[in-house]
Order: sequence, then structure tokens, then C-alpha cells
Amino acid sequence: MLRHASDIRHCSDWAVEAKDLVKDFGETRAVDGVSLAVPAGSIYGMLGPNGAGKTTTLRMLLGIIDPSSGSRCVLGRNRPLDAAREIGYLPEERGLYPAMHSRDAIAFMGALRGLSLKEGRRRADELLAAHDLGDWGRKPIRTLSKGMAQTVQLLGTIVHRPRLIVLDEPFSGLDAINQARLEGLIRREADQGATIIFSTHVIAHAERLCERVAIIAKGKVAFEGEVDEARATLRPIVRLRTRSDDGAWRSAIPETARREGAEWVFELPSTGPEPLLKALIDGGAGIETLAIERPGLHDAFVAIAGSAAAAALNEEPAQ
Repeated sequence: MLRHASDIRHCSDWAVEAKDLVKDFGETRAVDGVSLAVPAGSIYGMLGPNGAGKTTTLRMLLGIIDPSSGSRCVLGRNRPLDAAREIGYLPEERGLYPAMHSRDAIAFMGALRGLSLKEGRRRADELLAAHDLGDWGRKPIRTLSKGMAQTVQLLGTIVHRPRLIVLDEPFSGLDAINQARLEGLIRREADQGATIIFSTHVIAHAERLCERVAIIAKGKVAFEGEVDEARATLRPIVRLRTRSDDGAWRSAIPETARREGAEWVFELPSTGPEPLLKALIDGGAGIETLAIERPGLHDAFVAIAGSAAAAALNEEPAQ
């Protein structure tokens, strides 16, 4: 039975909150008990491979589809559609009218969220100029490159100055230059107070941009929280190079250590770096280099979601 959204307490504490969202399509369960909390003004990533349930979750959060069970609250509203004019949504399926001019496409998308066409065109001109597309404002969409067209659609997503911006796989299909531009746009919108949620199968984008993430695999949330908390699920990695090949110091190296060229690579012991350093020095290891590396989000993803889910991240979503 579908729980009423009022089951979420203190909804206003979060820009978006979901509890135990489930979505069944016939006998297939696409989303299985997803819970998440998105702080206002943050950049929040939903990270997982294609088919993990990210798009279905976003559509439930926005009220495009209803959950089979569970509850959600968006911008303080129990019904997400009540907040529609305060939300900008870029779906995974891109779509612009090829014959429409860029500024008119942006203004049209703004009109769907309550802007007048006159104001929409004025804002469109400002946005296009700010993104070095001012000369393209009165040219048809079909004359734009894929990256330019995607930028135009994104500008249409934000033209009405939404409080919440939801982007489904926004980096998919973009070259490195346009990906960097998109990252800059996301940061600027967040700096101006908007809350950003984006789904991605590319860990690097989430690691660079996000304060908080949900790692989703097979319709379930394997982790939800701050990026640093995800990294903290793994111990730091030690990379050690010594002048000596053997000696009493070897007892300080864990049995699980591996060799990578001339380096020893192993997890930092739970006792910390000081006892390790003492053992290496007292044992005459002759330390040439010793680096302690913080695990990356990719390593955390593998540990949390499994190697199969991590391998699936490399698969591009269907366009």
C-alpha cells in the first residue's frame, strides 16, 4: 500500500527526502526501498550503472510517476507536482524542436514553468551570451553541434531560476570541453543557492562536484551520505619504496601487501603511521619514498557496490 508523503517528518529540513521508495513494473522491481536526503543548496549525486534504477527514482521524486510504495517530499511539498514551477528537469532523453531558434527554445521551456515568452527571451539572450553562444541565439537548433544543443536544453532547464535542478545523466555524450563547461554551470547554480541533483555513471564527476551521494545498484541504495564518509569505508593506502630489500623491518609490512614495481602497496595498519615509521627506521629499511593515499570514490564504490557494478559503470546509457 502506498504510504502518504506526510509519513516523512521534518520534510522542510531537506530540499528533497525519500523514504523506502519502491517501484514495480509488472513483476519487475525497478527500485527497491530507496531512501535518501538532499540538503538544500547542495550538489547531490546519484551514482550507479545504467539500469540501476536512477532514472526511475528521479521520476518518482519529481512526481512524473508514482511509487508503488514509500514516500517523498520535495521543496516542502507532500505532492512533488505542487513544486513543479520551482524545479528544472533535464531528462535523460534529450529533445528540442530542430527548426526552433535557440533563444525561442529556451524561452519556450521557461514558459512551461510560468515565464512570459518576452521575459524568457530576455533571459535566454543573457544566458546564451554568458555561455559564449550569443551568436547562435537566432539560429535553428539543427545547426548546432551536439554539445551546443545540449547546452541550450540545459539553459532552458534553468531559465526560470529554479530552486531545485534535476539532471539525468547530463554528461552523457559530451566531449571533455563541454563536460567541463557543464561542471562549471552546476557549480555556479549551486553557488547562487540552487539545490542540484544529478545522476551519473561516471564516478569522476560525482567525486569532483558532490558533497553527498547515493550509490545505487540493482534498484537498492548501497550507500547514502557524504562523499568523505564513502571514502572512509576503506583504509588509506601506503606506497613504500626502500633501499633495503629485506630485514627486520619486513615484519611491519602486512602479509596482504603487494609489489608494484619497486614499491610495496598495502593498507595503512589500524595502529596508524607512527608505529609503521618506527619499525621501518629501527629495522634499517632505508625509506626512499613513503606516501599515504586517501582512497578515491571509485575504490569506495567497488567496496560498497561490488566489482560487477563498478565494471558496469563503463557502459554508456542508450541515447
